[in-house]
Amino acid sequence: MEINELTNRSRKIRATYHQLELKQDGHAWTSEQDALAFLTDAGLVGRMVMANQGSWPTGNVDSPLDYKIAECIWWLSTLADSNKIDLESAIAKFLDSREKDLK
Repeated sequence: MEINELTNRSRKIRATYHQLELKQDGHAWTSEQDALAFLTDAGLVGRMVMANQGSWPTGNVDSPLDYKIAECIWWLSTLADSNKIDLESAIAKFLDSREKDLK
């Protein structure tokens, strides 16, 4: 999948969630609330990786690790979009910088 497709599909899904939030909370979540939701999911990724390595109890897992990682990518796409960041350009700039610094 191309990054622009990720951004467009993520934007549509987020708009649908905003409608659910309006019904539930009376307002759509803010970018700050989205960031907190991302951090929660990122923490779950950490715990799931630890569980895969045998250093954390597996417990009751609602979704597999690959799904949770994909959800984090979706959150990052959503956060970039809501903060007017071109995700494709930001990723390219980051990778270029890392490659240059590590040569």
